[in-house]
Amino acid sequence: MGELAEQLNRVAPGLVDAHAWVAEARRLSCRLPLRLLERIRQYRSDPGPDGMLCLAGLPVEDGLLPETPAVPDSVERDATVPSAVAMLIGQQLGEVIAYRDEKYGALVQNVVPVPSLAASQSNGGSVPLEFHIENAFHPHRPHYVGLLCLRSDHEGTAGTQICSVRRVLGLIDEADRKILEAPRFVTEAPPSFRSAERTEAHPVLVGSPEDPDIRVDFNATVALDEEAAGALVRLRETMTDASESVVLRPGELVFVDNRLVLHGRTNFVPRYDGRDRWLHRIFVHLDNRLTRAHRAGNGPVLV
Repeated sequence: MGELAEQLNRVAPGLVDAHAWVAEARRLSCRLPLRLLERIRQYRSDPGPDGMLCLAGLPVEDGLLPETPAVPDSVERDATVPSAVAMLIGQQLGEVIAYRDEKYGALVQNVVPVPSLAASQSNGGSVPLEFHIENAFHPHRPHYVGLLCLRSDHEGTAGTQICSVRRVLGLIDEADRKILEAPRFVTEAPPSFRSAERTEAHPVLVGSPEDPDIRVDFNATVALDEEAAGALVRLRETMTDASESVVLRPGELVFVDNRLVLHGRTNFVPRYDGRDRWLHRIFVHLDNRLTRAHRAGNGPVLV
């Protein structure tokens, strides 16, 4: 992995968002270790009951890292070993994409604590982050979200909280399931999007009743009637009780299936000293043809 990442870093112009660099990341991703390729392919076929792919031992060396950024809309534009690692694995899982109105369309985004956002429900906050799927409001949501840890928080306790709808489906009352399957909810965009409107009415549980997808952001999804509001509250309680906390260490990467898995974050105390928690985040789509009309020049950024 380290050798592949270094090779990718040498590709001109050394910019993560350049089309030539992305194309080379896609090509080099085919040379990932066979055991890793097998695991990625298995996960893509069926993410299992937890909807997660957890990898460890990736080449991230703290001594080679700069200070943790602490500014809003922080992204990785220049090629680095960690950004190359995230892109190599993401490109083998599918196609790494981004959104023009979120962090200016950067493919590799930084999840870091920002002083002015400390109390916000955003990736720059340090308070508990509500359970959500990524970009629940968007018609072309990511299929997968990847989080690569460069640095842990100072206490080593900040956790990415995760719960799959597959784990809780049998715990949801039948009457509530019928409500959650109906278009009785609307969702607004998260704070990270610069421009977006609330959705039309949509269901929370979508697709096969036996194995549904889930579409909800408990900070941004609102029920349209009291009965639906009660079902939404009970769903949140059920998923919170069944959740687990994944504390990422440097060199660890977790992918979550954004169709099945809600994720959030526990609180932590940043020091803003250049050594705070630092994750790289990427989004992955399985089929770029589905969004071709929304990507200028057949690039990776949805407009």
